[in-house]
Amino acid sequence: MTDQGIDTIALPQVERIIAVGSGKGGVGKSTVASNLAAALAALGAKSGLLDADIYGPSVGRLLGVPAGTKPDVIDGKLQPMVARGLATMSMSYLGNERTPAIWRGPMASGALQQMLTQTHWPTLDVLVIDMPPGTGDIQLTLAQRVRLDGALIVTTPQDLSLLDARKGIEMFRKVEVPILGIVENMSTHVCSACGHEEALFGSKGGASIAAEYGVELLAELPLEMGVRESADQGVPLVQSGGQSHHAERYLALARQVLDRLHERSDDARFPEIEIVDD
Repeated sequence: MTDQGIDTIALPQVERIIAVGSGKGGVGKSTVASNLAAALAALGAKSGLLDADIYGPSVGRLLGVPAGTKPDVIDGKLQPMVARGLATMSMSYLGNERTPAIWRGPMASGALQQMLTQTHWPTLDVLVIDMPPGTGDIQLTLAQRVRLDGALIVTTPQDLSLLDARKGIEMFRKVEVPILGIVENMSTHVCSACGHEEALFGSKGGASIAAEYGVELLAELPLEMGVRESADQGVPLVQSGGQSHHAERYLALARQVLDRLHERSDDARFPEIEIVDD
């Protein structure tokens, strides 16, 4: 349930805000978030990306932002870094790749709130927030203080990943953030030599957890060489110029996300209350 005593952060220039979360690290959540934001832009949406992983920011590297690049500050506001056509902000722009953020939970939550409120975001159709893994202070701060239109849960088919994905789903439900769907990453491994697919981490895990919670399985993304190569090059798959089946899957995922967001009208979220005198 939401805490009515907590003030929410207003971002009036941002139409929709979605979170990409996971119960544990290592499932490719940041790769999914950055490629989803790029795919939304490829479909014509004005999209941005906030790296909310204070302790392990990776968005800058995934989008090819040179190390040491710092955002401009104008009238006390951080100017978002435009990377691969996306308005972005990340702790990696404000610190150093070799210097970890050794902060307790409240300090990290405060840093996240500063990045949200002190960034001069442009007019955006969708802001994608790459959440840190887990269900701690940062996740709760974001879920309670930001008007989230929905969340995607990224998991692998592996039982251990599914166990933690359930915790992520439960957290969002308790703070009344709708689950837009499940993304099963590393669904299968595609051999670059022969094209053979095999389920290295098990199979149908995403489908099973989606059925368990009555939500949709939006995508099953294979593990293939092109994913690693594009990440190392700092170029989202949909912008890599090749005819990658993986890129097509991200475009299909982005279309489904837009469909789910359009289904959630403002009227459904904020019903009109009529006051009459008896």
